[in-house]
Amino acid sequence: MSRLRPKFCKDSLMSIWFREVTLADCQKLDLGMHGKGTLMQTLGIQITEIGEDFMVATMPATPSIHNPLGIVHGGANVALAETVASYAANFAVDFERFYCVGQEINANHLKASRNGVLTATTKPVHLGKRSSVWEVLIHNSAGELCCISRMTAAVVER
Repeated sequence: MSRLRPKFCKDSLMSIWFREVTLADCQKLDLGMHGKGTLMQTLGIQITEIGEDFMVATMPATPSIHNPLGIVHGGANVALAETVASYAANFAVDFERFYCVGQEINANHLKASRNGVLTATTKPVHLGKRSSVWEVLIHNSAGELCCISRMTAAVVER
């Protein structure tokens, strides 16, 4: 069997996911391997939508993730971007045989955010046997583009 997902048809659209993925699957991952919680819970990151070739996550822009100037810390944006891209990367491979880890990430912070909810949408740029590359666009509550990020995930055999 291939490292990558077989495409399955659902309403005649092709999916990038190895198997059908639900929000409940994502919530289970949020608990971590030992069920004691993760950074996603600490930052309030939630996967909110799963499409045929994209995944969406949100994070509240609260003072707990602000920098000393009172705006969302750039590292919080990167944590949001890496979270949604990593979840997507892992659902795009046979998770019984492989897992994906972030290998490189970059981010351009375009607009400061102070409050509301940040929404990150990821789509694949490349899905390969040993790596995948994911673009992540983060928008604020007003729909303005705040950050653009790209993450490379390594595909590791278990």
